[in-house]
Amino acid sequence: MPTTYEVVIGLEVHAELITQSKMFCSCSADFFGAAPNTHVCPVCLAMPGALPVINREAVAQTMRAGLALNCTIAEDVRFERKNYMYPDLPKGYQVTQFELPEAIHGWLDIDTPAGVKRIGITRAHLEEDTGKLVHENGVSLVDYNRAGVPLLEIVSEPDMRSIDEVNAYLTRLRQILIYIGASTGDLEKGAMRMEANISLRPVGTEAFGTKVEVKNLNSFRAVRNAIAYEIARQEKVLRAGGQVEQVTMGWLEAEGRTYVQRSKEDSHDYRYFPEPDLPPLFIERAWVEEMAATLPELPQAREARFIRDYGLGAKEAAILTAERPVADYFDALMVAVSDAMPAKKVANWVMGNLFRLVNESNLPISDIPVTPAKFAGLLKLVAARTINANTASQVLKTMFRTGEDAQTIVQREGLAQVSDSAELERLVDRLLAEHPHEVGRYREGKTQLFGWFVGQIMRETRGKANPGVVQQLLKSKLA
Repeated sequence: MPTTYEVVIGLEVHAELITQSKMFCSCSADFFGAAPNTHVCPVCLAMPGALPVINREAVAQTMRAGLALNCTIAEDVRFERKNYMYPDLPKGYQVTQFELPEAIHGWLDIDTPAGVKRIGITRAHLEEDTGKLVHENGVSLVDYNRAGVPLLEIVSEPDMRSIDEVNAYLTRLRQILIYIGASTGDLEKGAMRMEANISLRPVGTEAFGTKVEVKNLNSFRAVRNAIAYEIARQEKVLRAGGQVEQVTMGWLEAEGRTYVQRSKEDSHDYRYFPEPDLPPLFIERAWVEEMAATLPELPQAREARFIRDYGLGAKEAAILTAERPVADYFDALMVAVSDAMPAKKVANWVMGNLFRLVNESNLPISDIPVTPAKFAGLLKLVAARTINANTASQVLKTMFRTGEDAQTIVQREGLAQVSDSAELERLVDRLLAEHPHEVGRYREGKTQLFGWFVGQIMRETRGKANPGVVQQLLKSKLA
């Protein structure tokens, strides 16, 4: 019987941290879009005699990320030199944390079809980013603007068994880093890059197969495609009776395949030794507690609260908590609406009408002119039946354009809903009298005409008629 193989996957994620300056110098870390080699100094260019100074904010951001990932924060931390020669590394070595990293032994829960699965976090450590190589016109150029930017490396345990699990892990990890303000997570700008360690083993065995590392994947799509390619490639080798070699691979996006970069190094190949220009770090417990207090409610906890306290479904809660500003907006909106409208209806207004206008405006939700208080004012008018849903939709568009509150717009434009039964009955009687043919067809069984009758009254009143009253009158008179 042919052997069935199981994939074993671990990930290394590199996220640029949000700080004003680089890791060991005062150069601005906000370099994207700047002319090449304009955010550099003797320290990040590794000039002789230049001495590094540790960026305290980068240490704090790493600590916050570690806490959000349920890691233990170490008291003793040490920077070391990781030696390898590459053109984008001006020193000829990278300053990183190796033997004594800042955060260790954490975990991250992901949702799978079989339920929640816990992925182990081996370590989350702080290091400096490299420069960027640009290959064009047959030559290679180096831009050192990125060299020395604080970089957080998060190393998972080899706990993932499918591409779907990898995608769930990366999606949740990126969401957490953005939520806590540690990283922008901007894949297009290279603020988050991934490396995948992939191996195969026969189903039912415990021993790991030979792993292959695929480096510098800069999109979730690239991660998925590279892993899928490697699974197929390694399985073909094994089924042919060969052995998978432990190598480091690159990914050719245009060709959709991996290629060998070099034989895989082990830690001793990098000749780690303590960075002599930097003192060891001692992290006091009081600082750890201070950083823990700065963490916001994390996405998974917020999802659970939205389901528990607001009665939302899992899908609604996931959408409304996917981004922290949206979740903040919804929380503030629910406070302002109070008991005037059920949470599910409020959620539908946000995910429908509001999201549509936000997307069209290209504004972040925190910058739109319709504040939670103003939106709540509109929803209260709907709940009180002062205006109907169609009118409210138009009023919301005006609010988005002018920044005015709903009550002002409704009063100025005379949009209050018509609920006067006598007035609406007069309109209904006239409509039925003017369209005897349609009335006859309806009474013969063409009940789909009922919507047409309602539409005529709504058009006559410019959308201001109370739909409930109109429908009640029409049902009575058409019976």
